Amino acid sequence: MSLVTDLKSSDSRVRALAKAFTWRITASLTTVCIAFVVTGEIGAAAMIGGTEFVIKFFIYYGHERAWNLVR
Repeated sequence: MSLVTDLKSSDSRVRALAKAFTWRITASLTTVCIAFVVTGEIGAAAMIGGTEFVIKFFIYYGHERAWNLVR
């Protein structure tokens, strides 16, 4: 691989991580609000949102990387 290809590949991974992180913040805050309305408990809502954040962060990152394989 050339240096340019390596840099593009690295940039793509960093971009995918940044997109996954910012999207997860938005989506997880929404989940916390919904969970709070349903349960009435902030602790339970935060636990649901936190768990969802971690799991779906990695799922989204993998999804983004998979789409980079599509030409």
